[in-house]
Amino acid sequence: MQTITVHQLRERSGTPLIDVRETWEFETGRVPGAVNLPMSTIGEHLDELPDGAFDVICKVGGRSGRVVEALAARGYDVTNVEGGTDEWIAAGYPVEA
Repeated sequence: MQTITVHQLRERSGTPLIDVRETWEFETGRVPGAVNLPMSTIGEHLDELPDGAFDVICKVGGRSGRVVEALAARGYDVTNVEGGTDEWIAAGYPVEA
């Protein structure tokens, strides 16, 4: 599984970011520019996934890791963000609400 840290994520530009937390979690604060496609319904939204490479984030990296494994098995070029949104916030990076 491909992974990056939140520090590497902050330096990236042009790579879409999918947040797989539930909607209520997403609304409490997210990495700027993230798009919410909850893990619980992502199978219904495969047509909304970006073309090309994209990153996946959750709260701490567990759910996003499972999503990345499943999508990579389907041929997607997808990368898990280790540490998730919690680590992003702990690093002092900006958050959208």
